Amino acid sequence: MNQSIKHIVIIGGGSAGWLSAGIIASEHKTAADSGVQITLVESPDVQTIGVGEGTWPSMRQTLKKMGISETEFVLNCDASFKQASEFRNWTHGNGDSYFHPFTMPAGFHETNIADFWQQHRQQVSFADATTSQSHICRNGLAPKQISTPEYSFNVNYGYHLDAGKFSTFLQKHCCSKLGVSHVLDHVVKINSHENGDIKSVSTRQHGDIEADLFIDCTGFKSLLLGEHYGIDFISQKHVLFNDRALAVQVPYANDNEPIASHTISTAQSCGWIWDIGLPSRRGIGHVYSSAHISDDAAAAQLREYIRPALGNKADDVALRHIKINPGYRQKFWHKNCVAIGMSAGFIEPLEASALALIELSAKMIAEQLPANRQVMDITAKRFNTKFNHRWLRIIEFLKLHYILSQRDDSQYWRDNRSAKSIPEHLQELMQLWQYQSPYGYDSDHSDDLFPAASFQFVLYGMGFETQLPNRQKRHDKSDMANTFFNDNIKQTQQLMRSLGSNRELINKIKKYGFAKL
Repeated sequence: MNQSIKHIVIIGGGSAGWLSAGIIASEHKTAADSGVQITLVESPDVQTIGVGEGTWPSMRQTLKKMGISETEFVLNCDASFKQASEFRNWTHGNGDSYFHPFTMPAGFHETNIADFWQQHRQQVSFADATTSQSHICRNGLAPKQISTPEYSFNVNYGYHLDAGKFSTFLQKHCCSKLGVSHVLDHVVKINSHENGDIKSVSTRQHGDIEADLFIDCTGFKSLLLGEHYGIDFISQKHVLFNDRALAVQVPYANDNEPIASHTISTAQSCGWIWDIGLPSRRGIGHVYSSAHISDDAAAAQLREYIRPALGNKADDVALRHIKINPGYRQKFWHKNCVAIGMSAGFIEPLEASALALIELSAKMIAEQLPANRQVMDITAKRFNTKFNHRWLRIIEFLKLHYILSQRDDSQYWRDNRSAKSIPEHLQELMQLWQYQSPYGYDSDHSDDLFPAASFQFVLYGMGFETQLPNRQKRHDKSDMANTFFNDNIKQTQQLMRSLGSNRELINKIKKYGFAKL
């Protein structure tokens, strides 16, 4: 029980496995006698799912800590810059649109500017009034200039990327720069200690591989946590109905076609279509509920969406079918095994939370790595508590998009607004927000994935109205708020003049590269 944690074995590659390896290896020395040995065992036959092609701004710090050049990352992973998500046809289904930007509302940490925006709601959208980013995205502009150093920015950003290329890039970096060992082999058996811990995994060609801690990155299969330990899966299909996805890659008409600087999410009759712009192609897919629409009808909607780009070829292009089981494991860390990525859980990629959860999981393991087996159960308990909370909050935030919709063109949207499908905590918040704007106390934890600002962007983007109480406060902050509104106008004008397009920036990176920090 007092044995030091010296060897970590990660089962499974892909984004989950290689991000976990890189994050942990960037925190702990792997070559020194007092370091941590990290081995990643990956089946040579398993293909990357590749649905999670969007990241949050947190990925910048993750890559930077791993010692990765942003220039090399962009060029090797077919990456572009993501600054927001745009939601089309979610409110009424008649051409409506709003943005959820990565930049916080102006003055957010000084005052709840949403309270002061309420009186201007008929004149300007919340995102346009409080950030420059919606304007920048609408015009296809990049978040920075070629002279801006790596990972720095003019406006906050994450990435769109090719998930397969990303995994290959991370693999090379982890093995050549961070001392991670890579074993390409099939796991055929899991061997246990007398206390129930995993002792080793038996592989077809490399024999038994022992470790002190095993990380399950085997995707939907969940080989260790799900199959070996039998940890229950908590379905969330009664809250988030979407359980199918169809995906397709769509080429650009020419090499200079604009690259969208945000994810475009367009609501359909029984789901929604994602549209992600990479430098070489667009990644497009339809997420839907099989209980509300047939696979053939969903495919027909997706083909109509891509018809403007492909013409009659849209009828024949192959669509990739993906089954989604929305939910998460009852526990993520059990004994000496912890699951990261889809082996821990998966829900629709509406707000691109998949890669962010991988980052956060690996980061907590890296920073809280138990000294020995004796204290591992304490770390596991803390880990399980934190990530159970995070999954619940993510599910609530995604559900918010559906319950605010006023679409009435299908049973799907009506069912999504049914009280029996809305978590009780979210129902309470919705009642509260009728009379006060989301702000600091609406986040239960200081490191919640979605801050109160994100709830503001979605609520007010979809037309929700907060009726503020008619009472005066001792300190009137209206002048401060007006200053923030005016400063945002000036900043927007300045950025619109100085920033080039996403495509222009990518082309300059290919030619010059970013300035190193």
